[in-house]
Amino acid sequence: MSTSRRLVLATRNQHKVTELRAILGAAGLDVELVGADAYPEIPDVPETGVTFAENALLKAHALARATGLPAVADDSGLCVDVLGGAPGIFSARWAGKHGDDRANLDLLLAQLSDIADPHRTAHFACAAALALPDGTERVVEGRLRGTLRTTPSGAGGFGYDPILQPLGESRTCAELTADEKNAISHRGEAFRGLAGAVRELLG
Repeated sequence: MSTSRRLVLATRNQHKVTELRAILGAAGLDVELVGADAYPEIPDVPETGVTFAENALLKAHALARATGLPAVADDSGLCVDVLGGAPGIFSARWAGKHGDDRANLDLLLAQLSDIADPHRTAHFACAAALALPDGTERVVEGRLRGTLRTTPSGAGGFGYDPILQPLGESRTCAELTADEKNAISHRGEAFRGLAGAVRELLG
């Protein structure tokens, strides 16, 4: 396969690579998708943007420049309406330490402890970006709307999944199967939308 058909995803999370590979395949796209771990010499890109789209583009452009290949990246988080959209881009480090899911979850629940159910609306947001070495770019955004439980429920997923109950569901994201979650998730929606840009720009 020629390198022009190779697509690099800016993540070292194999689950994300598998998910996007399945989405592109379902869209009928014959591309070779690899994760950033295929290029261990390339450092991770700091997420210094102030929106999900900015962070996704930063990572995609940096990887495209470093590899000379089309690159895809995403950034996502939880946006709580009563908090004006926070934690937002700070979702992974809301409690101060990046990636401490339990601390982030506990802090958010404490901040919302006196908020009544009708006002606990929130959504997961994801921006997925495609960047080519020549600077061409596309961004697609996805959302999963729901309400926040007062206590975590479910052992699946990660991050804030145990407290977000999608609209129309009686279970939290952490209680859904992986297939159920992918079918409605913000990341799945963004990546499925991005498949059209991949077809347009890569042929």
